[in-house]
This record gives sequence, structure tokens and C-alpha cells, in this order.
Amino acid sequence: MDVDERLSAFTGEKGRQRFLTAYDDALGSLWPIDVRAEDIATSVGTVRVYRSGPAGDDPVVLLPGAGGNALSWYRHVSPLSRQRPVVAVDPPGEAGRSVQSAPIPDGATAARWLDEVLAAVGGKRAHLVGSSFGGWVALEHARHSPGRVEAVTLVDPAGLAPLTGRFYRWIALGGLTMLLPPRVRRRAARWARNGTLREDDLMRLGFAARSFRRRLPSPAVWTDEQLKSVVPPVQLLLGAHSALHDSSAVARRITGVAPSWRTEVVPGTGHALPLEAPGLVVARVLAFHPTRTDGDLPDEQTCS
Repeated sequence: MDVDERLSAFTGEKGRQRFLTAYDDALGSLWPIDVRAEDIATSVGTVRVYRSGPAGDDPVVLLPGAGGNALSWYRHVSPLSRQRPVVAVDPPGEAGRSVQSAPIPDGATAARWLDEVLAAVGGKRAHLVGSSFGGWVALEHARHSPGRVEAVTLVDPAGLAPLTGRFYRWIALGGLTMLLPPRVRRRAARWARNGTLREDDLMRLGFAARSFRRRLPSPAVWTDEQLKSVVPPVQLLLGAHSALHDSSAVARRITGVAPSWRTEVVPGTGHALPLEAPGLVVARVLAFHPTRTDGDLPDEQTCS
């Protein structure tokens, strides 16, 4: 198999500067609390993280989906930070404040840069929370570094079923819909089953990143044996109407292959689950510990 040695990058300096201006504007308008920006040197480049909340070696580490960055988690940071240290990550290879300097051809490389970030922030008992592609990275880390983190929450992650034309049509529809006037776009979010389309600031940021060329690996589908080998406790949140996969089929697969995982299919949500049900995601993350049970899960309204 040929390995793509190219780096993700903007096609020109003008486009990069336009994006960074939009990024800083979005950071100023969206981020609800004071954060501490930190740039961490890794084997694939400099990774920007934003830290908030109390001190401790048990941070919640937030990993966005493909095309996203730390700002994708703006609805979650404040309620999480009231109880746990939080580290929101701009992944290398995505449009953000990180600077990629080496290829990321596979899951093992992605797991390595994430492990280097965890070491730098003192995350000895981290809880990895990954959405979509970020969920794939989180579980790749758990597979390659068993015992390194306390828990993993996967929010409609890639890697549990092959990608189909349905998902690519959903992506294309979202790209076309984001060009509509804001009021029309926001109304269209419901029938497009894409809550991201309601997010004006994130849409502007995505539009500013149109000259960014993303060169990261396509998530390989995990085998049953690979899923069984995962050591940390895992909870899986699936959008009932996700375009990424058949969530009911994925839930059945996990129940049979990895019955220790806590699996939940969230009604009324799609692949943009983090933005469609942020209170629920926060509640599940805060409640999920190895010694917890479903009876300990708080109501999402207390975390909004």
C-alpha cells in the first residue's frame, strides 16, 4: 500500500492568513471561559491545545472530527471545566493552530502524537473524548498504548463500519447547504440531519478553511479482535440517524464483540451528535468512570 507522505496545508499564504483571522475571531466569540493556550512539540509537528478547569492529571481530552479543531467543542468546555481539567486539541493535519511537519499515514502515528501530547500535559489518567475521526484517533491510542488512559468516550466514531456512499452524499449535501443564506441554512439543518449547519460561527470558520488540503489517513475499520483487545473502559455514543453508519447495526456488533463497553444510541441525533446533544455528551463524559453504572448517569440538563 502506498503511503501518502504529503502534509496537510493551505494552498497559499493568503488563504492561511484569512483562516487564522477567522479562527481567532471565532475563538474570541465562542469560547465561554478563560483558557490557557499551549503549543506542544511532537514528532509530527507543533500541536496547539487549550487548557481550562482545575489542575490535575485526569483531564478530559477533546478530539474533534475531520475538518474540525478545538473550537468544535465550545459548547462542552465550560460545563466540563467546572468538574475536571479539560484539554481541547487542535489535531495536526486539520485546519487550526497546530503546525504539521511530518506525515501522519496511519493510526499508529496518530496514536504516537496523541501520546506525546498527553505526556506533555501530565495526563496520566486522561479521559479521551473523540468525535468521528477524533474517536478513531482516541481508540487507536487506546489500542497502541494500553493502560495509558483512564477511559475513552467515542462520539459517533469512524472505524466501526465501512464508509458508504450515504456518508459521502451527506458530506456533499452539507457542503452545498453551507453556501445558502444563514436563515435558510439553519432551517435546512433539520432535513439534512446535520446540526453543524445551525452553527453560524463554525460555518464561517469552515468556509474560511476552503483552501486547506487535508491529507490524513482514511480510518481503517477495526476488526473484532482489535476491539476485544482494548484495555481502557469505553463508552460509545451513537447518533440514531447517523449518516456515517447504521447505528443499530453498530450497537449490535459492539454488544456481541465488546459487551463491557457502555453503548447508547441517542434518539433524534445524527453524526453531528456533539452539537445536537451537547448536554447529554457532557453528562455522559462526567459520569463515565470504571466504577460507575448507568444508574449514576446525571440528567443532561444539569450539565448544560
